[in-house]
Amino acid sequence: MIHLKINNMIIAVDFDGTIVEHEYPRIGRPIPFALEVLRKLQLERHLLILWTVRDGTLLDEAVDFCAKNGVNFYAVNKNYPEEQEGDNPRKLTADVFIDDKNIGGLPEWGVIYKAILSGNSNFQDMDDYLSDNNRPKRKKNLFLRIGEAWEDSKKYK
Repeated sequence: MIHLKINNMIIAVDFDGTIVEHEYPRIGRPIPFALEVLRKLQLERHLLILWTVRDGTLLDEAVDFCAKNGVNFYAVNKNYPEEQEGDNPRKLTADVFIDDKNIGGLPEWGVIYKAILSGNSNFQDMDDYLSDNNRPKRKKNLFLRIGEAWEDSKKYK
């Protein structure tokens, strides 16, 4: 039996691109601090659910990879372990979804941990957790860079 404290969360986690680099169908390298944060959340008695498009042997490989790295899931692609295979929920019941396909992408795992630690399951305003120093660095769109260069060139005329 799992005992939950009031502040424990059900956390659904994607695999490819979230726990490991996206190299589907192969298993990519672990994303920095993903496994460490998941192990810590597990120790804090949050319920972790693996929520992935993988199935069959590919799913077994992902679950085994996580288990070998100390992360054991409460459920895999279902809301609870006893849920029947054919039930296949269209929606998962979770307090938090951690996925690289979030709007704005995947924050660093340290940022994710701080947000969960604060008990904030809303995540509507990730700017509360992402300072300019923590925000992932991304290349700007080519057209945006051209536009900025054009605007800069006007300043010197």
